[in-house]
Amino acid sequence: MTLTETKPQTPDRATTPSHAPSRWGPKLWAILLVAGLAMFLDALDVSMVGVALPSIGAELGLDTASLQWIVNGYILGYGGLLLLGGRMADLLGRRQVFLAALVVFGLASLVGGLVDNEGLLIASRIVKGVAAAFTAPAALSIITTTFKEGHDRNKALSIFTVFGATGYASGLIVSGLLTGIDWRLTFYVPTVVVAAVVIAAFLVIPKSETERGHIDFGGAALLTGGMLAAVYTIVTVPEHGFTAFTIATTAAAVVLLGSFLIVENKIKQPLVRLGILRVKSIVRANLAAMAIFGSYISFQTIVSLYLQNTLEWDPLPMALALAPAGIIVAILSPIAGKFIDRYGTTPMIIASMSSFVLGYLWFIVRGGNPEPAYFIDYLPSFLLLGLGFALGFSSVMVQATEGIDDDEQGLASGLVQTSGQIGGAVVLAIATGLISGGVATNLDQYRPGLYLVAIVAIIGLAASATALLSRRQVAPEAA
Repeated sequence: MTLTETKPQTPDRATTPSHAPSRWGPKLWAILLVAGLAMFLDALDVSMVGVALPSIGAELGLDTASLQWIVNGYILGYGGLLLLGGRMADLLGRRQVFLAALVVFGLASLVGGLVDNEGLLIASRIVKGVAAAFTAPAALSIITTTFKEGHDRNKALSIFTVFGATGYASGLIVSGLLTGIDWRLTFYVPTVVVAAVVIAAFLVIPKSETERGHIDFGGAALLTGGMLAAVYTIVTVPEHGFTAFTIATTAAAVVLLGSFLIVENKIKQPLVRLGILRVKSIVRANLAAMAIFGSYISFQTIVSLYLQNTLEWDPLPMALALAPAGIIVAILSPIAGKFIDRYGTTPMIIASMSSFVLGYLWFIVRGGNPEPAYFIDYLPSFLLLGLGFALGFSSVMVQATEGIDDDEQGLASGLVQTSGQIGGAVVLAIATGLISGGVATNLDQYRPGLYLVAIVAIIGLAASATALLSRRQVAPEAA
C-alpha cells in the first residue's frame, strides 16, 4: 500500500451525528473498569517516579542528565513499541496481549525496586515501558471496539480519562508518602496493583478473535532504534557537543527513521499504514497528543527538581502541591463526553491547549518568587493544567480513533499514544539539556526549559486552530 492510499474516514466529530446512547449493563462497566486500570497504572507510574527522582538521584549519585533517562527510558520503551503493541493486539487478540504485557509490567517494576545500579534501573524502566506499549493500545482498543462510536464511546473514553487522573493524583500523594520512607517502595506498589488487575482481566475481558496478518517487526526495530539514537543525541550534544560518536548517532537516527518511512510505504502489511496520516483530523489529534504530553512531562520534571532541590521542599508537600491538577481532571473528565457530543473534538482541543499555554505562562511569571504564596503563585497554574487535561485527553483520543475500522483500532490507538510518548521523550531530552549544569539557587536556571514547554504548547494550539481556519475557508465556497 502506498502513501496515497487511504481508507474512507469519518469527518471531524463536530459534523458527525452521535449514535443514540444505550444502556450499559454490569458486563460493560466491568470491561471499562479493567481497561481503565491499565491507564491508572501508567499514570500512577509516571507521577510516582516524577516525585521520587530527586531521592533516587541523591541515593545513587545521579545528575539531572542521568535522572532524565529514568523517565525517558520508560517513555522510549513505551513510545517506540506502541505501534507494534497496537498491531499485535489487533492480530493476536486484545485479551491475550493485555494479560501477557501486564505480567511483564509487574515483574519489571519489581526488579526496578531491587537494583542498585544506574544501568540496571534504566534497563528495568525500558522493559516496563515496553510492557506498557502493549497494555495501553490493547486497553484502548478494547474500549473502542466494545463501545460503539458516538455517545457511548465518548462517554467511555471520558471515564477512561478519569482512571488516568486518579492514577496521577494518587501517585503524587502515595509517592510523597513512600519516598519519605524509601523511594524503592514507589516501584513495589505498582506490582501489587498489577496482580489485582491481571486477576480481574482474566475474569472479565472476553476473548477476542485473532486476525490473519503479518507483524512488521522490522518496522518496529527501525522506529525504536531511530528514536533511541535521536533522543540520545539530543541529550548528549548540549553537554559534550558534536563528538564523533554523537555525529554517528545523529546519522543513525536519520537513516533509521528514514528507512522506517520507506519500508512502511512499500510493504504489504506495514506497522503503520501511512495512508491513515492523510486524514487531517487524525494528524491534528496526534500533533495535539505530542504537545500535551511533551510539554507536561517536562514541566512536571522541572517543577519536581525546582521545588525539592532548589526550594528544599519535602516530597509529600511537593506532591500535594501538584495534586490539584489530577483532582481537576478526575472531577471534569466524566462530563467531557457530553461536551464532545455538543461542541465536537476540535473546539475542545483548542480550549485544552489554550489552558495549557496559560498555565505554563502563569508559572513562568509567578513561580520564581523567592517567598512564593502557593495559592497565588502556583495553584492557578496547576488548576489550568488540570483543566487542559480534562478537556483535551478524551477529545484527542476520540478524534484519533473515530471513523477507523475495528481491525485498525489498535493501530489508531497505538499511533496517538506513540505521538504522545515521542513528544514526551524529545521535549524532555531538550529541556534537560537546557537546564543541566550546577545546583540551581533560583528559577532562572530552569526558565529555558519552561520557555520550551510553553512554546510546545503554543505550537500545539496553533496546529489545532488550523482546523477552524480551514472550515471558514470551506464555508464560503459551499455557500
